[in-house]
Amino acid sequence: MNKKEIVSKLEYNSQRPPLILPEYGRMFQKMVQKIAQTPDREERNKAAKYAIVIMGDLNPHLRNIPEYQHKLWDQLFAMADFDIDIDSPFDIPSRESVKVEPVMLDYPQQKPKYRYYGNNIKAMIDEAVKWEDSEKKEGLIWTIANHMKKCYLNWNKDTVDDETIFNHLYELSNGKINLLDENETLSSVQKLIHVTKRQSNKATFTPQNRNQNSTSSSNQSNYQANQRNHQTYRNKKNNNNQNNTNRNFHTNKNKQS
Repeated sequence: MNKKEIVSKLEYNSQRPPLILPEYGRMFQKMVQKIAQTPDREERNKAAKYAIVIMGDLNPHLRNIPEYQHKLWDQLFAMADFDIDIDSPFDIPSRESVKVEPVMLDYPQQKPKYRYYGNNIKAMIDEAVKWEDSEKKEGLIWTIANHMKKCYLNWNKDTVDDETIFNHLYELSNGKINLLDENETLSSVQKLIHVTKRQSNKATFTPQNRNQNSTSSSNQSNYQANQRNHQTYRNKKNNNNQNNTNRNFHTNKNKQS
């Protein structure tokens, strides 16, 4: 084969068909398409099983799971463009069953007047209105009112009057929930808003901690001073012992001479 024949057989990506499953590569896709063109049915089934084994080797910890085996056979049919006549242990998929278009979800088009409360508060109010008068319903209404106050404070960091929340609740319930005549009050701002601080290794410097830190620093300084004094005493004692030893040595030497 000369150079011209080699160049004429080169394939460019722009001339190749698209990869159906890129994780298996182009050579494997060509092999599957070659299996689909095999005239003998028995040889096709045998080659298809070998192809499934090769596909399972990519994830050996999953290849023996029945659900994963079903997925491998579906992928084999997909790479053959669903044009392969083999015996599959599972239902033979079709192009229509695999490429199912997702159902468009309806986006909620509600436009609440008080957006900072959200749609869930309105849904809770509508549900509370349906309940029969009881202590449980009253507890739910006050819980909703406290939650409304908390949502309002998230939007407006300043304080808010309970009367404002009661008026909004009355309006959102179409006049069916009225707390304006009640003598009770909602929870305070301090209880509704909690400032969460991340715990860290750094100590918080409060007057009490400052005193504790100063006490521990003082104790450490005293300990270090005692250690220095003890070391000085030991050095002085060693020097005295050395001097006594030298003095005794010279005295004995003079006596011998």
